[in-house]
Amino acid sequence: MGGCYARVVGSVKAAAHRAYEGDEVAMATLAINGGMPVRSTRYPAWPEENDEEYVEAVAEVVRSGEWGGFPEPGRKAGEFEAAFAAYQGARHGILMMNGTVTMEVACKALGIGWGDEVIIPALTFAATAYAPMAAGALPVIVDVTRETWTIDPALVEAAITSRTKAIIPVHLGHQVADMDALTAIATKHGLAIIEDCAHAHGQQWNGKGAGCIGDFGSFSHQSSKILTSGEGGTLLTSDDTLAMAAHSIIDCGRPKDADEKSYTFGANYRLSELNAALLVVAMTRFPAQQAQRALAGKAFEAMAAQIPGIRVMPHDPRVTRWSFYNYILAMDPDAFAGRTNEMVCAAMEAEGIEAEVQYPSMNRYDLFQPSLSRLPVAVEYADRLDPSKMSFPVAEAAGQRESIYFMETTFRDGNQGIQDAAEALAKIQANADELPQL
Repeated sequence: MGGCYARVVGSVKAAAHRAYEGDEVAMATLAINGGMPVRSTRYPAWPEENDEEYVEAVAEVVRSGEWGGFPEPGRKAGEFEAAFAAYQGARHGILMMNGTVTMEVACKALGIGWGDEVIIPALTFAATAYAPMAAGALPVIVDVTRETWTIDPALVEAAITSRTKAIIPVHLGHQVADMDALTAIATKHGLAIIEDCAHAHGQQWNGKGAGCIGDFGSFSHQSSKILTSGEGGTLLTSDDTLAMAAHSIIDCGRPKDADEKSYTFGANYRLSELNAALLVVAMTRFPAQQAQRALAGKAFEAMAAQIPGIRVMPHDPRVTRWSFYNYILAMDPDAFAGRTNEMVCAAMEAEGIEAEVQYPSMNRYDLFQPSLSRLPVAVEYADRLDPSKMSFPVAEAAGQRESIYFMETTFRDGNQGIQDAAEALAKIQANADELPQL
């Protein structure tokens, strides 16, 4: 066993208060090369499996005969909307089909469309770029900061033109975008903010819930997200007019004002009551799960910070309630014998730890294919949307070389779960020159 690995593992074990067990020679051989894995048991399942409370919630809806989302909102949808909005600190929640159409609907409710520009970060899921395009607007992509991999406020301000109408910051992994700086920029230039909070259920910034700082907050309830119904999405807002517009847009344009006169141009983006029932149950469990993840996340950081070549991103003191979807570490490829983050994640999986590389930068993202679209904005601005003409050095380094995402289940298994994850990463780093070459 390498001396560095032995020191780190010893320190990790002390932090986790667990004695080391197993054959040290076998443990020193990477599992991807046939050695003994650090962990042989499965992490807790997500979504939660064989859970009778979820089963009964769906069965209740089935027995009621009220399966769909019309009239909008349905009874279960309304119950969840109210509970989640109150938890985050917004006046209104609008539940819909997924966390992509949430951002599209937000753009439309704000009057954003053809000829407008919306600034987004280069490191995010493809939906963040798709949504403004679906509304008719041009996504203007800027790089992220090295410290947090969230949108760089200085680059946002530099990208503003007379056509800019909104900013979509993304709260990524366990980080919150710098909402103080972005709010100041938006106020100065008269721009809207749509927070992409697909990773940020439960987060607070200066005491305000994520999604409640800008004009809209967009949340995903897709199956991997920490507040899930398999599919679904919620918009939060404290603006009564915007809430009414969003409700109307997702309900085929039906009026939502008291006089039933304010039609919009809409579509059926409603979520079924079956999905909403799952969210009602999930919401009752979420605060305890958030606290559990936050406690484990802080302990994991202390362990990971001791591993050579690993950078723990700093905590921003303005994050006053910490919640996260996946936890992100940055690795220095040189400290891992020049191997890619993809190879390190494959080695982690072999060691029994759930880890993955998530988003490449938008200019290298297979899911971002504007040239395949016949949307007017894609045709009109084909040159500006050509990924080969884009460059985002920080996002490219993060996506292609540095980022390691640890799944949220790692943080719901007590000290055992986080100790195993840190130990596996230390083992791989110490034996990185034995990793296969891609």
